[in-house]
Parts: sequence; structure tokens; C-alpha cells
Amino acid sequence: MQLNIMPEKDFFDMVYQVVRLIPKGRVTSYGAIAEYLGAKTSSRLVGYAMNAAHRAKPKVPAHRVVNRNGLLTGKHHFETPFKMQELLEKEKVKIKNDKVVDFKKLFWNPSEALKL
Repeated sequence: MQLNIMPEKDFFDMVYQVVRLIPKGRVTSYGAIAEYLGAKTSSRLVGYAMNAAHRAKPKVPAHRVVNRNGLLTGKHHFETPFKMQELLEKEKVKIKNDKVVDFKKLFWNPSEALKL
């Protein structure tokens, strides 16, 4: 599967395109998205995009994006501090101490799944 990334699209829009492709029950990291988009050192910018994702249309499943260790570092940007975990658990992703259990098993790598 390939993304339809147009040069005029801004970085946040490209991030949202990738995040919308993360399968239910899977997670990826800010860094993996940045690397896929050719901006390997821009994981923080991906985080900023996730913080603003609630305004994007169509909806962006920002709860599926965690840090490189599987930690729910973005949880404070949801309606409640527990909403991110609740959304992941609804998709059968187990969380313990704010961390994805079996992170490596559930990790979705866009660079492998979405070869350009």
C-alpha cells in the first residue's frame, strides 16, 4: 500500500495520513513515523502533530502513537489522562504502568508496511 503524499501537503497532514493507516490493535512510535516520512530527526514534530490531531478531519487515531519504548507519553493531551489507555484497551492492547505490553509484537512499522 502506498500513501498519496503530495509535495504541497504540510508535515502534519502527512503524519495524519500515516497514523490513519495504523491497524486497530497495533501501535507505532513518533520516531517510526518521522523516519518513514524522511525526517528521521523530527519525532518531536510528529508529537506536536499528535497533540493537534483532535482538530483533524477525518479523525486521526492518535492513541496508537506511543514513544519508542511503548510508553503512553501523549496521554495528557487527551480529554482525560486515562482516555489514551482506554482507547487502546478497547482495541485489545494491554497497558501496564502506562506502557504497551508486548510492544515489540504490536509495533507497526510504517517503513515496512508502506513501502514507497
